[in-house]
Amino acid sequence: MAEPQGDRAGSGGRASVGLVVVSHSRALASAAVALAAEMLHGREVRIEVAAGLDDRTFGTDAVQIREAIERVDGPGGVVVLMDLGSAVLSAELALDLLDDPTARDRVILSPAPIVEGLVVASVAAAGGAGRAEVAAEARNSLMGKAAHLGGPDHLTVPEAESPAQDEVVAVFTIGNRHGLHARPAARLVAEVRGLDATVRLSNLTTGAGPVPAGSLSRVATLGALRGHDVEVRASGRQAQDAVEHLLALAARDFDEVGDGVAATPVQPSRPGPLPGSPGIGIGPARHLTAEPVEPADDAPIAEPAAEWRRIVGSVAEVRREIEHVRVLTAREAGAGAAGIFDAHLSLLSDAELLGDVKRRISAGEGATGAWVASLAAVEQEWAALPDPYLRERAQDVRAVRDQVVRVLTGSTVRRPAGDGVLVAADLTPAEAAELDPERVSGVVLTQGSASSHAAILARARNIPLVVAAGGQVLAVPEGTMLVLDGGTGELQVDPPAEVLAAFRVRGAEMAERRARELALAGQPAVSMDGTSFAVSANLGSVADAWAAVAAGAEGAGLVRTEFLFLGRSSAPDLAEQQAEYDAIGAAMDGRRVTLRTLDVGGDKPLTYLPMPAEANPFLGVRGLRLSLATPDLLRDQLTAICRSARRWPTSVMFPMVTSLDELLEARRVLTEAAGPDGVPYDLRVGIMVEVPAAALKIESFLPHVDFVSIGTNDLTQYAVAAERGNPSVAALSDALDPAVLQLVAGVCSAALGRASVSVCGEAAADELAIPLLVGLGVRELSVTPAAVPRVKARLRALDVEQCRAAAEEALSLPGPDEVRKLAMSL
Repeated sequence: MAEPQGDRAGSGGRASVGLVVVSHSRALASAAVALAAEMLHGREVRIEVAAGLDDRTFGTDAVQIREAIERVDGPGGVVVLMDLGSAVLSAELALDLLDDPTARDRVILSPAPIVEGLVVASVAAAGGAGRAEVAAEARNSLMGKAAHLGGPDHLTVPEAESPAQDEVVAVFTIGNRHGLHARPAARLVAEVRGLDATVRLSNLTTGAGPVPAGSLSRVATLGALRGHDVEVRASGRQAQDAVEHLLALAARDFDEVGDGVAATPVQPSRPGPLPGSPGIGIGPARHLTAEPVEPADDAPIAEPAAEWRRIVGSVAEVRREIEHVRVLTAREAGAGAAGIFDAHLSLLSDAELLGDVKRRISAGEGATGAWVASLAAVEQEWAALPDPYLRERAQDVRAVRDQVVRVLTGSTVRRPAGDGVLVAADLTPAEAAELDPERVSGVVLTQGSASSHAAILARARNIPLVVAAGGQVLAVPEGTMLVLDGGTGELQVDPPAEVLAAFRVRGAEMAERRARELALAGQPAVSMDGTSFAVSANLGSVADAWAAVAAGAEGAGLVRTEFLFLGRSSAPDLAEQQAEYDAIGAAMDGRRVTLRTLDVGGDKPLTYLPMPAEANPFLGVRGLRLSLATPDLLRDQLTAICRSARRWPTSVMFPMVTSLDELLEARRVLTEAAGPDGVPYDLRVGIMVEVPAAALKIESFLPHVDFVSIGTNDLTQYAVAAERGNPSVAALSDALDPAVLQLVAGVCSAALGRASVSVCGEAAADELAIPLLVGLGVRELSVTPAAVPRVKARLRALDVEQCRAAAEEALSLPGPDEVRKLAMSL
């Protein structure tokens, strides 16, 4: 728990109050904090933001709120300001998650408006007001605005205990084709939860109800079908608003798109699947399914408070996962397709449902058992509905039940239902790493790019894969025969017999070719005209180093040292780093090892190295920028590298270099880290060219480096302004775009005879890209260990002069499609 930052002036020097801002939008919360800071004139107030699931994804997270409360908590207590809807529930759940049993008593959840409330609360806290006074000031924050606008009604600021106004009653008719099923019901529930009113619904046609309108688990039991009349009764300050909102929502069919049919998927800029991992995949379609999870009857049960905290934490984690997937689905396939997740999210924040779980736990049940029992009761009610379509929505309850149970039991990995070609929207790195090549003959992803983590891991495991295939492939029935070529992007569903036979022949030929390549892996890579090339391996562990040597790699062109720094609570010390670098050097048995300094930030944050929130972390403090901002961390790493370099052939490489000043400062720290013995004479120094600015001004860097390594993954996404992890634009992130090739050409031309040039990005293993890179002047390629034999074989089949002519032609072509057609002729 964070220590209080000291007393503030005012109120007899009493300890200051900490503030937490809870909002669905991180940008909104940060802007509100900035506005409040303007009113403080330099006075200190502890304010923490717990907003959004990340910089771009809307949502609230109870775990994040709990951590924010703990950081600002102190003797003065905490006031939490929330925006709307699930922010209130998330804040309440956060209180249940607090480890300190006394902390909850120091926290006040304020119903104040978030902007005005934060401004006046900050001023009050800076002046030394206690938490009750700060909360009261926040609640009354609209009085000044109301007085200015006039009218006695505007001056009334209701307290939480204000008496309900007269009940407002109305009736609407269901117009949705499938009635008030999960998605439109979730839309209704979300509308109600954002208002200060008590709302109940009854199905006048069947007599079902009344049920609370804020509970999805109860609204669905109304069994309201198309044409049914539903009565709405509302009381409270916003009763009239609630009824009017619901009537308008019903008139719009609860904003359901196309009677529940998903909107047409957004197509990538280039139609059809794209190559991701080479090879022929043949087999029945297999969709990802999760293994059944059943709570153990004899599982130990802790005290009720601890069991309830497990529920709250697990529900928060699943909500975070679902909201992230919902955003990705909306980008890929439109709002209609993403709407199904609204029902899941609504169930996870259903007060009636969570209340039942808590009651069961208080009666002595364990967290998992209570969750399963409560969800089973809801599922049973939904399954008993008379309408077949509404009965099928019980699967939404089962999906939510299983997701939370998997978190509770630690069983979270999805697996294919059987042997064959895996079809999925996307794969997490963990899921991709778990794929068994003996069972998965190929992978088809609706999203992603050739440089995604899933594609990289598939290539490392020699599993054919195509990406960006479009959402329609998810509708392919289980067991349907699929054939794919991961090297060209070809994909056929239920192919005729002659096509299936042709693919099997191609697959057999590729298997034979792989066997020949592996047999020759230890031989040098020399082109047909006698040009020699170095083929190295990209490593992320000592095990990778052993695999690289076995595959015929001539060195380690890139060691991702962040494997030492990620997934831990503190940085590795100097001794641990040196031991790992020495182990890799020993495994490489005299082959040169290129150690890239720590490359984190963006998608690879460190928990023990707090970084400020950034609107776009991929354009923020990452790579060498972050290392220079934490010089002690950089100095330790460079010291370990220098010590290892005195035992093994070693190079050091700085990532994300943009300016000459950064490189010169890094070299200064290197000299300092080397100590009195000086920088080892055989230590080569280089930079990664990942930023277009570095490629365009490479002349300024060359006098200060021994080599440059082009990271085509980042260079491509920065050059074409398309984040490779964003499925909506992943197809644009193509290393064979002529603009990217022009940057590579400029680096190779300038470095000729002055510094060696290698490529360590995924393009180095792309059989279509290799001849063009050779033609541009690249003489060293660094790839995954598994790709080394194949890349060597590709180089041996090339004529450098032909490659040079093709590369020159490629620079003037309009786009990557034309470049690929040209490369196919080489």
